[in-house]
Amino acid sequence: MHHATTLEEDRARLPFPRRSLARSGFDAADPLFNADLRDAATYEQAREVVTSHASRLWTEATRTPTSGPVDDRPLYWARLTLSARLRSWNPSFDLDPRDHAELLRLWERTSRGITDLEFPPGDRWVRVVVTGFDPFQLDDDLECSNPSGAAALDLHGWTFPVGERTAVVRSALFPVRWDDFAHGLVEDALATRHGVVDAVLTLSRGRPERFDLEVFNGAWRGGGLDNVGVGRTGPVPLPEGPGPQWTRSSLPVERMVGAAPGPFTAVANTEVTEVAADEDEAVVRPLGPSEGSRARSGGGGDYLSNEIAYRNTVLRDRTGAGARSGHVHLPRTARPDEHAPTLEQLRHLVAAAVTE
Repeated sequence: MHHATTLEEDRARLPFPRRSLARSGFDAADPLFNADLRDAATYEQAREVVTSHASRLWTEATRTPTSGPVDDRPLYWARLTLSARLRSWNPSFDLDPRDHAELLRLWERTSRGITDLEFPPGDRWVRVVVTGFDPFQLDDDLECSNPSGAAALDLHGWTFPVGERTAVVRSALFPVRWDDFAHGLVEDALATRHGVVDAVLTLSRGRPERFDLEVFNGAWRGGGLDNVGVGRTGPVPLPEGPGPQWTRSSLPVERMVGAAPGPFTAVANTEVTEVAADEDEAVVRPLGPSEGSRARSGGGGDYLSNEIAYRNTVLRDRTGAGARSGHVHLPRTARPDEHAPTLEQLRHLVAAAVTE
């Protein structure tokens, strides 16, 4: 029962991804995974194999590098190499297609840190979730790294003082794929966290030379192609049915803007594109949406950055938990050695987001 691999998984076989895996040592993951999968004689054993290999990948990727910059690409290409292996696997036992799909879902969530968003108990902790994205637009630049992915790996496990308490950061990485979002991946990852965490900052790659703190998020998908070559246009499909046209960041953006020394400007971005209540034409509004308008683009655009920001802030409002939630677009850089100033400055922004 061979399953065709995805366009994204097929890219992992190209020369650059293979070099990236070899250079990083992540190329050892595939033969080990293959051997353990081959030995799995039941669905339960297969689950154990998937869980242990996926969490090992995540643990390796979030380890602080002893030398050189944080690189999100080996994790990305290794995850795809192994998910292709799992997708095309012919088990020695009868595997229900639904169980096979569940193994792939488990693989994704575990290797992305989503199942590892756990925090220590007790009042002395300030709990912070930071999310980043996979590399994307790989047909234009197969070697690109995503600064938000590098940032998520860099910040995972970071602790810093906040008054008398200690902040602890846990990270997760999200795919650049519309349909994973439509199937509720963000809600699966974050819904139960909104009751226990103090802040959820979603990050993505933005414009050159600047940080944009996105104030408004819109309920609209603009159709740009994702990592599997799919475009989706229309209202953001939420699991519980339609949400509001607009949501708003609850990060202390003004304080953050003033608290981020470094080479890049930080801007509280209030611009949106809307269709006003009795109009048909989309217009840009620099200071946020008008009453009763329909969203066409949030501060962070109409792609998956805007969508994760929108879903995160809808979760905040629906759970009523009050976690400080919002989106930060990082300066656009393409290689790990270019991200360093961004990562440094971002720590100030994250710290300012949770100071009392």
